[in-house]
Amino acid sequence: MRLSSLFLSVGFLLSNSFAIADDSCASANTQTELNQCTAQAYQAADDELNAVYQTVVSRLEDNSASLEKLRAAQRAWIGFRDAECAFESSAVEGGSAQPMVRNGCLETLTAERTEQLREHASCEEGDLSCSR
Repeated sequence: MRLSSLFLSVGFLLSNSFAIADDSCASANTQTELNQCTAQAYQAADDELNAVYQTVVSRLEDNSASLEKLRAAQRAWIGFRDAECAFESSAVEGGSAQPMVRNGCLETLTAERTEQLREHASCEEGDLSCSR
């Protein structure tokens, strides 16, 4: 059951990664090409995360206490993301598909974090969970 879930997850991750990666990924046939495509998709997600993170940082430049908390949260999240993706890809550790699985995980978690940061960047006045 676990192996079938892994392959289902990999398929989902690949379909999401191909949507972001360049056109050559649509015709990727080899494991090397798949690994490169998922690396491209992760890099695109990471670039977007960094842009949104900078928006939140800019919003907090007059609130050094909140800015430091954001930085601490981001450092902790990076540690979690890396550990989670190492765990998730451990089922294929040492295999040629490991980079693909790891990149897919990194891309998915990075996209989720980007959405969280987007909420912080665009929260409305009066939102008590919004740092200013």
